[in-house]
Amino acid sequence: MNLRAIGCNAASAAVGLRERLAFDPAKRARALAEVPGRFAAEAVVLDTCNRVELYLARADGDAPAHAPAVAEFLAEVHGVPAADVFPHLYEHADADAVRHVFRVAAGLDSVVVGETQVGGQVKEAFEAAQTAGATGPLLNALFPAALRTAKRVRAETRVGDGHVSVSSAAVDFLRPVFDTFSDKTVLVIGAGEMGRLALNHIRELGPARVLVANRSPERGAAAAAEYGGQLVPWDQLDDALARADIVLSTTGAAEPVVSERRFAEKVRPRRGGRALVVFDLAVPRDFAPELHDGDRVSVFNVDDLTRVADRAAAERRRHVPAAEAIVGAEVGRFVLDWNRRKDGPLIGQLTAEVDRVREAVLGQLLGKLKGKLAAGELEQVEGAFRLFQNKLLHGPIAALQEASRSGHGGTLREALMKLFGLKG
Repeated sequence: MNLRAIGCNAASAAVGLRERLAFDPAKRARALAEVPGRFAAEAVVLDTCNRVELYLARADGDAPAHAPAVAEFLAEVHGVPAADVFPHLYEHADADAVRHVFRVAAGLDSVVVGETQVGGQVKEAFEAAQTAGATGPLLNALFPAALRTAKRVRAETRVGDGHVSVSSAAVDFLRPVFDTFSDKTVLVIGAGEMGRLALNHIRELGPARVLVANRSPERGAAAAAEYGGQLVPWDQLDDALARADIVLSTTGAAEPVVSERRFAEKVRPRRGGRALVVFDLAVPRDFAPELHDGDRVSVFNVDDLTRVADRAAAERRRHVPAAEAIVGAEVGRFVLDWNRRKDGPLIGQLTAEVDRVREAVLGQLLGKLKGKLAAGELEQVEGAFRLFQNKLLHGPIAALQEASRSGHGGTLREALMKLFGLKG
């Protein structure tokens, strides 16, 4: 198995770097078009608010790429110096890479342990790569297995109980900020999946008004109607910001939606000194971080969720060992199934080749011994040759299976093919 998972997440890179490496649709399309040729590999690009990762695979041959090469590629795509990228990348290989994507899909590698939203993001990333023709046999087997594992974890453990999304953690973060929400106006910017999750959880606070702003008015109107909000036309966003007490922003914009200058000129003068709390859930960020003054304007980003997650995750963490056990079992099953798929034809060729040699040598010997041995003695000779063949093959086949179980069967597979003159 030649598989690599290379990237960065909230644990290895701050949001300031992750937003510089974020893949908008155009950049992801470029990556999925270029990576297969550049690294001679299958590819999936996974981009969420907490991580940017490339999954690279080759059914045969050497490893498709290592972290330095991926750092160079990310630097080219995003215009970021490779020296700024490489120190923050991690690299998981073969069975460890399988474990990593299974844990990611199950929400075990998230800031908010057990979150369910990431499973949909993994599925969407895989489907985008398939549509682009960037996947192949290994990734086409790996990602469905990861999604099945995530489904098992949700069904068989309680690691996902309660609020386990980034949006819900943001709402939990807001609870102690105000004594009451009954007189507050909440503005949700963005009506995608995360925006809808935010709208759903915001209702628990019981605010006086919920405003929804979205570039697509149809999508924004649908979200506002579903969650009891009021649609704000995109060109009236400054008016909504002037009215809001709380903002949850979730767009996928490549550039900040609210710059420091825009806020200073068009919003701040109309607020009358009222406090504003902004939870910027987007990566790249929607609000310029310079807006945070710790007094009248407080801007929090996804990395600030760590504090909330640590307080709220104690109950879910009790169920993590059971979830990890499921992941471990599924990783073992996947690696074994994949290696059987890879090793089966080789073992068949190896057995057939030794069969051919045995029958040729035995045929010559029996021809010379014809009439000199009784029938029972001929059977003993044939049996001895078969026993010799079985003992001869046992060592190489057992060694291949053991190497494959550990994810390192490629080198031995190639050696056996050369030693016995087999074709791939």
